[in-house]
Amino acid sequence: MAKRIGVDIGGTFTDLLFYDDKTNSYIVEKVPTVPDHPEQGCLNAISASVPNDLLKETEYFLHGTTVGINALLERKGSKVGLLATKGFRDVLEIRRGDRAEMYNLIWTPPAPIVPRHLRLPVTERMLADGKIHMELNEDDVRQALETFNKEGVDSIAITYLNAYVNPEHELRSEAILRDAGFTGAISVSHQVSGEHREYERTTTTVVDAFVRNRMRGYMQALEEDLRIQSFSGQCLITRSGSGCMTFSEAEERPFETIMSGPVAGAEGAGELARALKLGDIITADVGGTSFDTCLIIDGRPQLLYQGNVIGLPLQTPWVDVRSIGAGGGSIAHVDAGGLLKVGPQSAGSVPGPACYSRGGEEPTVTDAAFFLGMLGEGKLASGVKLDNEKAEKAISKVATQLEMGKEECARGIIRIACASMSETIREITIEQGNDPRSMSLLAFGGAGPLLASIMAEELDITNIIIPPYAGNFSAWGLLGADLLRASARSHIMPVNDENLAYGNTILNELFADLESRESDNNSANWRKEVAVDMRYRGQEHSVSISPPIKNGQIDSSAEELARIFMDAYESSFGGTLEATTEIVSLRATLRQSLPARKYARADYTESKTEKAKSLKAFSFHKGEWQDFKLYSRAVLESGKTCEGPAIVTEQTTTIYIDSNDSFSSANNGCLLIKRG
Repeated sequence: MAKRIGVDIGGTFTDLLFYDDKTNSYIVEKVPTVPDHPEQGCLNAISASVPNDLLKETEYFLHGTTVGINALLERKGSKVGLLATKGFRDVLEIRRGDRAEMYNLIWTPPAPIVPRHLRLPVTERMLADGKIHMELNEDDVRQALETFNKEGVDSIAITYLNAYVNPEHELRSEAILRDAGFTGAISVSHQVSGEHREYERTTTTVVDAFVRNRMRGYMQALEEDLRIQSFSGQCLITRSGSGCMTFSEAEERPFETIMSGPVAGAEGAGELARALKLGDIITADVGGTSFDTCLIIDGRPQLLYQGNVIGLPLQTPWVDVRSIGAGGGSIAHVDAGGLLKVGPQSAGSVPGPACYSRGGEEPTVTDAAFFLGMLGEGKLASGVKLDNEKAEKAISKVATQLEMGKEECARGIIRIACASMSETIREITIEQGNDPRSMSLLAFGGAGPLLASIMAEELDITNIIIPPYAGNFSAWGLLGADLLRASARSHIMPVNDENLAYGNTILNELFADLESRESDNNSANWRKEVAVDMRYRGQEHSVSISPPIKNGQIDSSAEELARIFMDAYESSFGGTLEATTEIVSLRATLRQSLPARKYARADYTESKTEKAKSLKAFSFHKGEWQDFKLYSRAVLESGKTCEGPAIVTEQTTTIYIDSNDSFSSANNGCLLIKRG
């Protein structure tokens, strides 16, 4: 065991969970996020809750952040210059020639991160088999650098055709840039991604170059401040594809941390599902700014090998978390057609919802919930006391525009927000052949337990699970993350025993590269995992399988590997083809678990002798105001079933239980809600 701190920075609140291995207990803290200096909110949470003597003994600081994705969303990153093979400078704009929205005739793709005058061609050509067709023109590289220097470029991306097969020209170009005096960041495509597809590899490399300086500065400043506060342990950050990596490795591979924030909750859900045998679950993480959902099958989040952010594909392992701009701080407004809309704009932590009394004047989901009595007495984390008068005033602005009553407007805000969230859940369940009715809904985040009952009704889900420390559950998920490294290489070849042997040679090289990366951890503790992307000859896309392995090598015959692929293909598409099977890419992963921690029940700080109160709140099931019992989660008796309607409060969130629901506190510390 080892003491550790998990800090997750959200759009509205920064959440902390500290695990003390001596007492097997947790310290919980929730403070407002500092938008302009997110690391300051992290330090504020530590200062407010973790005594200095405990901080000195802490071995791990685990972090989830949205700095990378925010840099992309806001287009606030480095000024990037791109070196591309002559004839391929426009691959970022040509994309794949399709539309992300098929039936939207006026759909416009996102603007490329690098404008055309900074995408410069270099004479060189590498064939698909790695043979040099045209030598590198070194003068093109030097002339490009002169242009970059004049334009103030501080980060360069190098993406040459087929460099993933033979990186000789990319490596030479990087050396030329350094010899010529360029001191900024350089992202080289074969080091970022060893996979084929020129557009995707170029985009991934450019994104890496774009966020590299911002992420590096952020992590260095945060680590320096932690050292000043007496922390001497290891700093880790979550990866988009699950697990975590050291700060130093993340500075070299920042594109792997783009989805660092939302993944922590999915990782925690997987850990909880495995530990408590919860079965297949759907996560509903509702924060102040966004809603994130993920499908957990057999205790593991669903993993993709290509992500997508604002229409930009990234070739990196990617937990399939779907996000929309809908949360407690989402602003309700009337659109041009006179319809009520909620989000994606958010009030954030500053100025926040109107009822926070911090200057916000626009109605939000939180304002509507408080106006309808769903937040009980309105006492939130960090000492926030909600103001009902200001919530009512904000809601009345929109209600007047719609010519409806304030209560009807508030109900509409909640219903619309939950409908948007439920539709996102349908994308990862029904649209992928999974029935949400057979699963449980795991609700967390500051507003997840508040809205879970309404979402479950929309989806006809019977069972809802509220984990311990639900409002800070993403921070809890950080504490159990494994150290992870992953790499891939494309090499398209038919499945036969000779090519399978060559594939194992590639895996040896990938694992050797992963093991060579700087780390303070004992390499003997790393576990090897292998995945293979396969397809039928003539197909464009592939299916990823996990073959049997031994010491990092595929331990099966070619015939057995083909059978595993065909079984996976039939499971996904309902049949197989009479065609040759091909290996497309090989994927190597190293995994190392942090020292084990015990699963500890939550020890809530509220009074355990507090008696249940009663207040009026709106029941969405009955469509009328009713008397709701108000409980502190600390006083709920384990194993005893209670009937709704009720509102359960705890330090980090508020749980709304409608009139047709029953609930009980389980022995494992979770609150179980059963609809109907």
